[in-house]
Formats: sequence, structure tokens, C-alpha cells
Amino acid sequence: MPTTEINTDSMMSEVLEAYPGAQRAMMRRYHIGGCSNCGFKPEETLGAVLKRHNVMNTDEVIEHVKTSHEQEQKLLISARELADLMKSDNPPKLIDVRTPEEQEIVMIDGGLPASQELVQEMMNSWPKDCSIVTYCHHGIRSLDGAAYFIGHGFTNVRSLTGGIDAWAEEVQPELARY
Repeated sequence: MPTTEINTDSMMSEVLEAYPGAQRAMMRRYHIGGCSNCGFKPEETLGAVLKRHNVMNTDEVIEHVKTSHEQEQKLLISARELADLMKSDNPPKLIDVRTPEEQEIVMIDGGLPASQELVQEMMNSWPKDCSIVTYCHHGIRSLDGAAYFIGHGFTNVRSLTGGIDAWAEEVQPELARY
């Protein structure tokens, strides 16, 4: 749990350092931080950003950011935990949310590129309770991918902490790193 307490005077850089998923959380509920029109600068205070977006209940926003952070933490799976799961009788489906160019460099064995066709297949025919682990390069985009699948009704989705980079460092050091 973060040790930095955030408040209306906290700079957005401090908010994001304490709660890396704060921008995702604020975008989801308040449409803050997702595009150039609703974005913010790191040196702006949380209070100034909320005021500009006509969000008056700062305490509610801070509570939402904290709750979202706790929920995101539950989605994370370490490279070691995933390696153990991959050896089980029912391993998770690995969904690679990186770009095709990144996938050309290296992939985890069994990883499926998150192509439009695959996502359509998942939505139309995969059981909503199947085990899915998303991964990217460092574990940031895969959280977005996991949130996307959860938002579409999947109930057993995790995101690889540290992405394929952590996998290569901790589980398969022979894999290319970039």
C-alpha cells in the first residue's frame, strides 16, 4: 500500500507515483486524463485538475483512486506465479497485448497476439470464467488489457507484473530482452 497520502494540494506526479493506476481510475469514472482535452500536466495539483473538470468532491475522487489501486493489485500476477500456473493441468490463456513489432522480437511460449480476430473469438465463444493472463513489455498496457476483458464480462483475468521483461528476467533468461 502506498505510504504517500494524497490530497488536493498533491501534484499529479505525486498522485501517479503513489497510485500508478490513478489516471486509469480517474478516466474510468470522471473522464480525466485520457486524451488531450481531458489531460493534465504532472506539475498540476489534483485540486486544480478536478476544479477544471467540475469535479467538486475531492474526497470521493481520492477514495476512488485508492479503491481502484487495491482492485488493480488483485489483478497482478508475478512471473513466478504464472510459471507455476503454466505447469498446471489447466493453464491460463496468455494474451499478448504488445504491438506486432514487439511480438516479432520475442513472445512467451503459448502467448496469443491480441489481434482483432482473437478478441472477437474471445468475446463470442470463450467461457467468461476461463483463466486469462494478459502481458505486455513492462506490465502497464496489460493492466489496460485486463480491465478491458473484465469490462466485457470475463471474471478470471490477471495481468503479468513487469510484463515479458520480468518473465525473461525471472523465468526464461534465454529470451531476448528489449
